[in-house]
Amino acid sequence: QVQLVESGGGVVQAGGSLRLSCTASGSIFSINVMGWYRQAPGKQRELVASITSGGSATLVDSVKGRFTASRDNAKNTVSLQMNSLKPEDTAVYYCNADIQLASNRRTVFHYWGQGTQVTVSS
Repeated sequence: QVQLVESGGGVVQAGGSLRLSCTASGSIFSINVMGWYRQAPGKQRELVASITSGGSATLVDSVKGRFTASRDNAKNTVSLQMNSLKPEDTAVYYCNADIQLASNRRTVFHYWGQGTQVTVSS
């Protein structure tokens, strides 16, 4: 089985920083796009960042200049460095990955982490 395990969430003051990380484990053939979503209470889940296997990252406009996405393919890990945090960034953050399994390389499966709470106080 494949698991995505997240870490790094917590409570910070506005202007502070957090670094989220997510590691995929299991019998994996390859990982394609990885990304981060977030969902605040009463709001739709939105894509915050995505990053290709080659390291090309795309960020939602609201976090550009503040967040940086990166990945380490050797460790099957994606990270999100969040600087200059604002109360509006408060949400549950979910790791996401498109994965081809070693046992079924013909199908791409969409996996999600369990979610980690990020709270930014004012």
